[in-house]
Amino acid sequence: MFGKDRFGETMGKRKALITGITGQDGSYLAELLLGKGYEVHGLVRRVALEDPSHRLRRIAEIRDAITLHAGSLESFPSIYQIVRRVEPDECYHLAAQSFVSYSFDDEFSTLNTNINGTHYMLAAIHEAAPRCRFYFAGSSEMFGKVEETPQNERTRFHPRSAYGISKVAGFDLTRNYREAYGLHASVGILFNHESARRGYEFVTRKITSGVAAIAAGARSELRLGNLEARRDWGHAPEYVEAMWRMLQQDAPDDYVVATGETHSVREFAETAFGLAGLDYRDYVATDPQLHRPAEVDLLIGDPAKARVVLKWEPRTQFQELVHMMLEADMKAAGLSYKAAGRF
Repeated sequence: MFGKDRFGETMGKRKALITGITGQDGSYLAELLLGKGYEVHGLVRRVALEDPSHRLRRIAEIRDAITLHAGSLESFPSIYQIVRRVEPDECYHLAAQSFVSYSFDDEFSTLNTNINGTHYMLAAIHEAAPRCRFYFAGSSEMFGKVEETPQNERTRFHPRSAYGISKVAGFDLTRNYREAYGLHASVGILFNHESARRGYEFVTRKITSGVAAIAAGARSELRLGNLEARRDWGHAPEYVEAMWRMLQQDAPDDYVVATGETHSVREFAETAFGLAGLDYRDYVATDPQLHRPAEVDLLIGDPAKARVVLKWEPRTQFQELVHMMLEADMKAAGLSYKAAGRF
């Protein structure tokens, strides 16, 4: 199949299959793997191929270097045919309904897509490409109402949303295929990771794009939910590197990927507005409608295991992350941007 790679140069041509390749993580992972000499395949919905300018925008620059396959996570035959056709050496299952707030509005589709999609991927790999190494994208939302701080690989799960529940189910499915069938299947329990490619529905991008719109005079207010919710925010391109490192290990395992620092939504807003030379208190309004029915108040990960085993560490500091996201949104709004503060 392929030889050992201790995080050095590529050892031969390998094939990788990525679900969710059009998303933030999928696009960064595809770029990383192409840079390592992989043959990269992506599973996308057929509607994406029919609307490439919108749905394939994150992978537009690498579109000609990858192979896309139309399929559905809700159809096992569809997934099985793709896996059998590609015969991947590595499979990264990133696709999911991942917006937590939406999972409260439509619990059924979130559970159905996320749980069945993961089960179908594992079953297809087991049957059609049993030597393939499998990665499942877990989430810090699995911890939910945390029972210890910081959270590590042994912390008990207490999810507070259909999304979190679906990720716990995916974790258990992945572990079961690892233990029952000997599949090289690992789980990355990734804490929040952001970038300029983050979807606008996520609070970090909502803030930076909102600051840009306010600076451009296009709006005068930014409505947010719980300003005191605290998250462990890192930079997405660094987190996909951790995914890859997991599949280079001799034995599969589960890893928390995080910065080990926590900041509130209020801090994120204050920093973003501050970098634009504005006071967030003049523009931010709290909206009770944006609060979750069951809130997750505090998430902070302990990446010690990833640091020791994977030789992985986060490199981007919180203020630098906010700066990069804001800079991209300011430029997209047609504004020249020189950050206030140390940047």
